[in-house]
Amino acid sequence: LVLKVTCGAEAPERLSQGITVAATAVASGVDVSLWLTGDAVWLAVPDRVPDLGLEHAVPLADLMPAVLAGATVTACSQCATRRGLGPDDVAAGVRIAGAATFVEEALAEGAQALVY
Repeated sequence: LVLKVTCGAEAPERLSQGITVAATAVASGVDVSLWLTGDAVWLAVPDRVPDLGLEHAVPLADLMPAVLAGATVTACSQCATRRGLGPDDVAAGVRIAGAATFVEEALAEGAQALVY
């Protein structure tokens, strides 16, 4: 499962939905590749996970540790660079990669890609 989250706290429901799907898939034993683009790249930075304050939603701070531990997490290279982020700024295990890598994963045999 290849998931791309394209928003940050400015779209709290969409951000929450994408991360909730990623966490649920990881908990279900699915091979997950989570791509963080736009302001979602901040989720890759330790201590930058926002409190969205959404009723009936699990807080992102509770979901992200499981996602980081069980999924391949990628921060968009252009998005990270625009925000002054490099490999030393993101959590351990998070890679920074670009569109070519996303296209390769999304078009792989048997892949299912979802964008939030």
